[in-house]
Amino acid sequence: MSQPKPLVEFAGTGRFLPDRVVTNDDMARIVDTNDEWIRTRTGIRERRLSDDDTTAAMMGAEAGRKALENAGIGPEDVGTLIVSTATPDRWLPSTACDAQALLGCSNAMAFDVSAACSGWLYGLSMAEGYLTAGRARYALVIAAEKMSAIVDWSDRTTCVLFGDGAGAAVLRRAEGDRGIVSAFHRSDGHLAELLYRPGGGASVPMDEGVLARRDHLLKMSGREIFKNAVRSMAEAASNALEGAGISGDEIDLMIPHQANIRIVEATAKYANIPMEKVYVNVDRYGNMSSSSIPVALDEALEEGRIQPGMRVLTATFGAGLTWGAMVWQF
Repeated sequence: MSQPKPLVEFAGTGRFLPDRVVTNDDMARIVDTNDEWIRTRTGIRERRLSDDDTTAAMMGAEAGRKALENAGIGPEDVGTLIVSTATPDRWLPSTACDAQALLGCSNAMAFDVSAACSGWLYGLSMAEGYLTAGRARYALVIAAEKMSAIVDWSDRTTCVLFGDGAGAAVLRRAEGDRGIVSAFHRSDGHLAELLYRPGGGASVPMDEGVLARRDHLLKMSGREIFKNAVRSMAEAASNALEGAGISGDEIDLMIPHQANIRIVEATAKYANIPMEKVYVNVDRYGNMSSSSIPVALDEALEEGRIQPGMRVLTATFGAGLTWGAMVWQF
C-alpha cells in the first residue's frame, strides 16, 4: 500500500508557556503529596501555571502570533481560526473570537472545538476540510488551556497532574509530499463521567450547592481513565499507521499526548516504537490537555528532532471520551 498524498501541510508552529514554574515540592506545600509520589506515578517533575490575569485567549494568541511569524504570513491572511480548549474564558463568545480580536485576524471565521485533550487533532482535521474545500488559504489552529482554573486544588490525585500553556500551527494546502498523511478520530459518550465537570453548565447551573460540592471542578476516575487511554491511543495509532500505509518501525518520531509517562510508554510499546523515538516533555509541563501535542511539536521542530523527510506519529486521548491519531510527513 502506497502512502496517501497529503492534502494540507504545516506552514509554521508556535507555543506559549507561562513563566511561573511549580515543582513537585511546591505542590507538596499545597496538598498532602511529595515529589517521589508524583514523579514515580506520572513522570511529572514540574509544570507551568499562569497568573490570574492571563486568559486562555491571551495564551492562545501568543502561540498563534509565533506560528504566524514562523509561517511568514500576517493575521489578515488567516481565513479559518480554530481554538481547542477545555477551559474557555467565558461561555459566550467563543475563546476563538477573543483570540481573533487579540491577533487581528479580521478576515477569519473563528470558532472553538470542545474535545478536551483530543481537541487540537480534531481541529487540524476540521481545518483540513476547510482548506481543501477552498474556503480559506490559511488556517490557524490553536490549543489554549488554563487547566489551573478548573482543577480541584484540594484533590491531590488530580491537581498535581495538570499545567497551563498554548500551542498553535498554521496550515495551508499541500504542494508536495509534506503534510497530514492520515488521521483517525473516535469518541464514546457512554464513558463521559470518567472525566468530567458535573456542574456549572446549562443542565446543572451554577449555584451555592454546585460550589459547595465543588462540582464545577474537574473529576476523574484515574484507574479507568488509564486503562481506556492506553487501549484507545493504541487503537488510534494502529489505525493512523494503517491509513498511512506504514508500520510503527517506519516512524521517525512519536509525539503522544503528554498525560502520564506510563500511558506514553504503553502507547509507544503497542505502536512498536522505541522510547528513544518518542518525544517526552511531561516531566517539565505536566498534562496541558489539548496544548500538549502542539507545544511538543513546536519544541521538537526547534530542537531539530524533526528533519525534512521524517514521518511523525501523534496520538491523543481525552474527556468525552475522545481519542485520535495522525501521521505527518515533514
